[in-house]
Amino acid sequence: MDRMTIPGLVDAAAAHHGERTFLTLDGTSRTYARTRTAAATMAGALAARGCRPGDRVAALLSNRVELIDLVLGCAWLGAVVVPLNTALHGRLLRHALDESEPRFLYAEDEPAARVGEVGYAGEVWVAGTPQAPVPGIDRALDAHPSRPGDTAAVLFTSGTTGPSRGVRCPHSQFAWWGRNVADSLRLTADDTLYTCLPLFHTNALHTLAQAMTVGASLVVDRRFSASRHWTRAAETGATCVYVLGAMVPMLLAQPPGPADRAHRAWRGLGPGTPGALWEVFRERFGVTLVDGFGSTETNLVIGSVPEDCRPGYMGTVRDGFEARVVDADLSSVSEARVVDVDFSSVSEARVVDADLSSVPDGTPGELVVRTDLEYAFATGYLGDVTPDPGSWRRTGDRVVREPDGWFRFVDRVKDCIRRRGENISSYEVEAALRVHPDVAEAAAFPVPSALAEDEVMVAVVPRAGRTLDPAQVARHCAGQLPAFAVPRYVDVVEALPLTETGKVRKSVLRERGVTGGTWDRCG
Repeated sequence: MDRMTIPGLVDAAAAHHGERTFLTLDGTSRTYARTRTAAATMAGALAARGCRPGDRVAALLSNRVELIDLVLGCAWLGAVVVPLNTALHGRLLRHALDESEPRFLYAEDEPAARVGEVGYAGEVWVAGTPQAPVPGIDRALDAHPSRPGDTAAVLFTSGTTGPSRGVRCPHSQFAWWGRNVADSLRLTADDTLYTCLPLFHTNALHTLAQAMTVGASLVVDRRFSASRHWTRAAETGATCVYVLGAMVPMLLAQPPGPADRAHRAWRGLGPGTPGALWEVFRERFGVTLVDGFGSTETNLVIGSVPEDCRPGYMGTVRDGFEARVVDADLSSVSEARVVDVDFSSVSEARVVDADLSSVPDGTPGELVVRTDLEYAFATGYLGDVTPDPGSWRRTGDRVVREPDGWFRFVDRVKDCIRRRGENISSYEVEAALRVHPDVAEAAAFPVPSALAEDEVMVAVVPRAGRTLDPAQVARHCAGQLPAFAVPRYVDVVEALPLTETGKVRKSVLRERGVTGGTWDRCG
């Protein structure tokens, strides 16, 4: 089998690491050999229920063995898995189902009821019932001869800034994710990987490929718990952990305790970690966080390694990829030079013509990326044409390239705040707030100004047992930021609106805007 397909990856891992433990989840432990058998028998179970190569099978399953069996079983059969956010309901769930058009849907009890409420007409399998496909009950199948460019999964963007879109992820993209991240984290067969991130998201789903690439053991938990994270890392024997940038301040906000260092983990994947918290995190927990740039639509294009990290920097361009920083205002570029795959959401990569020139080093601009690795990137969005191989993709990220080739994230292009003729990075405002001793989390966003352009508004969450004075918060910012970037409006809130993967839903904050309870520095 082609090793750049998921069945080829499973088959090769079973051949090389057969009796080593591959997966531990909910008390179930699987060797690599047993995982291959589970994939083949799940393919047989799916086929027995009418699923055929090319069919789409949606999933509304939390982190459980059935979801991993479904992902691998669909790939083995040649079907396409569509893991959906388990929190979807109503209009958003209907949108995802309408866009992906799955023939079958595998769900837990409560999500299955929600599916009926939005009028899904396909066949629904409920986990734990006799009708649900289960590995071992039906005959095993030989792997379907999938090609590296065939779609293995449809993964939906997080939809924090616009409608979520289904991304066509080919088999080879998974294999490249496994190779690239395993190399960046310096993973080996002696490692135990620990993740509590949802498996419907790129970050957690690709830990499967990372473990298989090197023969490591993978432990998956149902959900993230800030209070028990390090205890679980110790219990699982983890040597590598996976966190998102938003989780870092949550973990640091926990009271110090013996669990902080009572584990074996010494490095972790931590994209989006605020620079001011990087060294604090390493000193307290003994874990070096490796940053990087990657997305559902692309791969690990930019990254670092544990022995060579810079706080606040994503890293340098990895082999097989190219990256440029171009003028972030592409609205003036002629349509002959910019081809949008779909601009309905800034979270989506878009295609750009290669003749766009880079801005000087040290100048913020939009990151555009491309690759010469076969099918290392997604092949487009559902309903869209497939971009040409080697085409540049817009990312929607505003970054700076330093003269030595290191890239620093500045902001999402659409999250940039424009005030009094100055461009303000919401990321930098948030970084300043996070070093306040009483702030657990913060979000900065633009609200309309009576003088045109924007005013800076922030929502801040106090640490447990602490109180926050909005005026003092503004004074703190004045000591950290230029005057034009100091927030005018401050909301003290119990929690920020987050997606299931920990991203702040700034569209919710912008829509709510200034309320009667908002503190106004000019009021």
